Amino acid sequence: MQLLTRGFRRGLPTEPAAPEVASPSQDPELLRGTIKITAVAQVVIATAAAIGLIYLLKVVLVTVLCSILIAFALDPIVVLLAKIRAPRAVGAGIALALLVALILATGIFFYNRALDFAEELPMYSTTIRDYLRKLEDQADKVEASTRTMIPERKGKRPIAVEVQEAPGLTKIISSGATEYGDLALAAGFVPFLIYFMLSWKSQVHSATLHIFPSEQRPAAYRTIGRISEMVRSFIVGNFIVGLLNAAASTVVFWYVGLPYFYFLGIISAFLGLIPYLGLFFALFAPVAAGMGALCKSQLLLVIATVIVLHILGMNLLYPKLIGRRLRLNPLAVALSLLFWGWIWGALGLILAVPLMASAKIIFDFIEPLRGVAQWLGD
Repeated sequence: MQLLTRGFRRGLPTEPAAPEVASPSQDPELLRGTIKITAVAQVVIATAAAIGLIYLLKVVLVTVLCSILIAFALDPIVVLLAKIRAPRAVGAGIALALLVALILATGIFFYNRALDFAEELPMYSTTIRDYLRKLEDQADKVEASTRTMIPERKGKRPIAVEVQEAPGLTKIISSGATEYGDLALAAGFVPFLIYFMLSWKSQVHSATLHIFPSEQRPAAYRTIGRISEMVRSFIVGNFIVGLLNAAASTVVFWYVGLPYFYFLGIISAFLGLIPYLGLFFALFAPVAAGMGALCKSQLLLVIATVIVLHILGMNLLYPKLIGRRLRLNPLAVALSLLFWGWIWGALGLILAVPLMASAKIIFDFIEPLRGVAQWLGD
């Protein structure tokens, strides 16, 4: 019976064996692919988390970075006072006091000039209304000519209804309270941060180097030195370009008879230093003042002067004074402006270039990131 059963079993068709599934530990290529996917996912998550933290910590980071820029600008004064054997703490206090006095004097001066300009602005309101009326008439003509080309629909047209919420005083105050509160908080911390950054410069520098292992401290020392040199060149270069543009603008505005030419020349020159958007800001103040006081030819001369000075400053002076130190290509600068402007707004546009330049300097000293540094460079 057992023989018959065995023979019967041998005669039956056997089922094919299930294919063996290779586990990740058995297949090296599958294991490497899994590790790469996991690493990419971790990098993406870490990047998203970092961007979120940068956005949430906007007030803190912008306050610290602005304080660092101002401290770098004031450091030569402290060094000069140290040469006459003044303690660094005393030199930092004197430099900060000079900065506060300069800001107050400049603010009072420009505030009085702005009040005088606002008082005389109604004198030119008729001319400004004539300009605006002409523009409105031209726009109406274009709209009328466009309507003649489009056939009118038969029947009644629907009436557009727009519902607006009445702006209450409580809502206005509550919406702006947070923003002004953050601004006041940041402005209150900036002087203290600047003072401690100036007075404790050597201690902070030494403590920062001791964060790194001993074999990495020479590279960290060179990195910090290059970043310091870059920031100092960025500040000084912007200041020199702004002064040269202000001098040229003031001379031309005085020649055409623009009211408050000295006030508008300085504002137009330094607003023009804002990357990419500076030309529009530089044109606004002199054009608004000249619409009621200058003829068309004089107004065109003012516009042409601002445009030419902006082009020469950004394309000739700026690369000569700053571009060699930053060593960034235009695409990297544009992407940096887009990112930091989206994250931090107007202050992000101002801080974008030194932040990107600092990142490139750091990448130069990190072996896995040198390819990124080469891509960012010129």
